[in-house]
Amino acid sequence: MLHIGPHPISPPLILAPMAGVTDKPFRLLAKRLGAGLAVSEMTTSDPRLWHTRKSLARMDHVDEPAPISVQIAGYDPQMLAEAARYNVAHGAQIIDINMGCPAKKVCNVYAGSALLQDEALVARIVTAVAKAVEVPVTLKIRTGWNRDNRNGVTIARIAEDAGIAALAVHGRTRADLYNGEAEYATIAAIKQSVRIPVLANGDIDSPQKAAEVLRLTGADGLLIGRAAQGRPWIFREIAHFLARGERLAAPSADEVAAILLEHLQHLHRFYGEIAGVRIARKHLGWYAKDRPENAAFRAVVNRAESAAEQIRLTREYFDAQHAAPLHAAA
Repeated sequence: MLHIGPHPISPPLILAPMAGVTDKPFRLLAKRLGAGLAVSEMTTSDPRLWHTRKSLARMDHVDEPAPISVQIAGYDPQMLAEAARYNVAHGAQIIDINMGCPAKKVCNVYAGSALLQDEALVARIVTAVAKAVEVPVTLKIRTGWNRDNRNGVTIARIAEDAGIAALAVHGRTRADLYNGEAEYATIAAIKQSVRIPVLANGDIDSPQKAAEVLRLTGADGLLIGRAAQGRPWIFREIAHFLARGERLAAPSADEVAAILLEHLQHLHRFYGEIAGVRIARKHLGWYAKDRPENAAFRAVVNRAESAAEQIRLTREYFDAQHAAPLHAAA
């Protein structure tokens, strides 16, 4: 079984941290639908921003199932160490350091995957954070800065030597962004080079792909990111396939309706009506993606200006559907 420090992670399937996506409502939903762990969206290491409405929402872990994993981002070792201490004081049981995000607004301030260029700075950061807190510290990286500089193995060894408890690796370089296909050979090499748990990430969008990535990399677990958007039940589908070697039946329209309505109501409560309705629109789009018959649903619901209208239109749409299984891929 996968352990991160003292915490058993079962199944070894983790909702990857995604800015603007893995908020508390989505983390709770993913855990209920089979994720063994759900990592918070990225929180800043800048203490001047810790008390903004956005940061306070990101640090809300009340009633969240353990273990609670919080991702921090930044470039200054001491600021990151202080951010780790602050988040542990506010409920974090695992601290995750972001060195995987390729977004320009993150890399332009020399954070996220931009840090992979400076191995000495990586060492200072992981050492400072690991020493700052008593809880396990994990690290999320990419395979390297670009395809000519895949230094993931070196970074992994630095992390292990500094006391990092587990390492998540996205199978692309910083320069790749999310383009092309993820490669897993570097993740396999990283797994062979360290003794700490290694988690594979990148393009894991089906139970069969999950099994293939585990076989190719020898990883101890998997991070699922974009494939869970609009399809949070992918965790139980993968867990079922890995345990039994067979596909789990796709959820019926009735079950998807219940999941979606619960998600919408939680978003409305968590953010308040105005922000909740706006944030819910992208989730509605993800639930409807790749289903041509749902284009009309997406268009209608996105026009809703109130929580009550968003809920009503969603209910009406599903009430009109037959309770037949939906497409497995969403």
